[in-house]
Amino acid sequence: MLNVGTLGPVVALAAWTMVMWIWMYATRFPAMTKAGVDPEKLSRENTASGLDAALPPEVQWKAHNYNHLHEAPTVFYAVALALALVGAGDGLAAILAWTYVLLRVAHSIVQATVNKVVVRFMLFALSSLTLMGLVVLAAIAVF
Repeated sequence: MLNVGTLGPVVALAAWTMVMWIWMYATRFPAMTKAGVDPEKLSRENTASGLDAALPPEVQWKAHNYNHLHEAPTVFYAVALALALVGAGDGLAAILAWTYVLLRVAHSIVQATVNKVVVRFMLFALSSLTLMGLVVLAAIAVF
């Protein structure tokens, strides 16, 4: 039987990733126009460094965060789904999953707005420790 407590956080983090996608492009397209960036020229260059050089940092912060939401959270998705599938997705696992999502959302907001590295690191470290807890729970449930 599925214990689906970890599935809500999976959907919530996926939805947040789409919010960041929208925020990224809502700020990036106007900034590219203002900076006179030629997308065709960028396609023949190193796009990431080209945009980092051409656009203001506060515009690129959103893009960097969007990329970050495709790194460590991929482990979260796998572990949260595994916990649900083996019937261990409720209780502490669900609490840790929601905590992870809230920490990642907070990380995104900090990175996309004020980008204070010390605060970002604290949120990232806390979310990583939370993810480690989920991995331990999954290992106990699976093995």
